Amino acid sequence: MTVQTYSSRDFTRDVSAAKRAAAHGPVLITDRGRPAYALLSIQDYYALSGAQQDSLLDVMDAIPGGVGIEFDPPKAHIALPVADLG
Repeated sequence: MTVQTYSSRDFTRDVSAAKRAAAHGPVLITDRGRPAYALLSIQDYYALSGAQQDSLLDVMDAIPGGVGIEFDPPKAHIALPVADLG
C-alpha cells in the first residue's frame, strides 16, 4: 500500500487525481506542509473503522413506522406505438 501526499493547493486543482491515488492507498493532504487530512477509499475506511456497509434491506428495515404497510401497486399497461419507418 502506497501513501501519496498532495498539498491542499494540488488537491483543489485536481481532486480526480487524488481520488485515483486513493484507490491504491491513503492520500495525505497537507496544509502548510503538515498533514491535515487523509483521503481513503470507502473499503479502506470500513476496514479501519470496523463498520460494515449497510445493505439496502438494512436501511429500509431501519426506517421507523414502516411496519404493517401494505403495498400492492397496480400493473402498468403501456402501449407503445408502432414505428413508421416508411
